[in-house]
This record gives sequence, structure tokens and C-alpha cells, in this order.
Amino acid sequence: MSNISRFIINKAASVLSVFFENDKQESHKTIDLNIEYLRVFAPTDDKGKATGETPKVYHKKQVQLLEIESVGKHGYRFIFDDGHSNIYHDDYLLLLAAEYQQRWQRYLASTSTVSNSREAIIEIKEVK
Repeated sequence: MSNISRFIINKAASVLSVFFENDKQESHKTIDLNIEYLRVFAPTDDKGKATGETPKVYHKKQVQLLEIESVGKHGYRFIFDDGHSNIYHDDYLLLLAAEYQQRWQRYLASTSTVSNSREAIIEIKEVK
């Protein structure tokens, strides 16, 4: 079984590096995951329902990961700057890394419209 030994958040590159150690061997593994990818493919949506392989979250190109908190055997809570937080388990992070190409390409294909864009939404309010 692999366990996470540490995280490194690279804000400039918008990448999270996850370092794993294997209990039974002296082997180590590192995966790098894009922060937008982590946010889009969060294990659950804002209402606590499983998201699955089809993204329903858009406009997260510039989202940042603010903090990571350990929640014991449940995994790690990732807190994003858009107000969303979610618990990511070791196995789910490994799955996201293994399925990166398929999931990311499917997500990019779904961002062809303005309502499903990767770009952040700018709210414009009229001041009277």
C-alpha cells in the first residue's frame, strides 16, 4: 500500500506534486497534477454528490490550491481559492494520475462553449 509522504504546491506552475512511499518496499513515487484538473475532477460536487468521470465544473483555469489538511484515514482536505473544499484519498489521487489523459481530453472537448469555458467568469455589476 502506498502512503502520501508529502505535498508540494507550485503556485507559479499551478501544479501539485504528491510524493508516495510504499510500506513494503523502499520505493517512492511522485505524481504531478494540475490544480485546475484537481478542482474539476473533485471527488464530490458542492452538494456532496459523486462527480464521476464527467466534469460539471467550468471556469476554473486560474483556481489555486490554498491549503491541504489531513483528515486521518479519510485522506486530505484540499481547500481551493474559489471556496470549494473536498477530501481526496490516496487511491483517488493515483486514479486521477492514471486516467489523466482520458479525463483531461474529455474535459477540454467539453469546454468549447462560452458557458463551458475554462476561463474565469468576470462578474459585472451595475453601480447606480
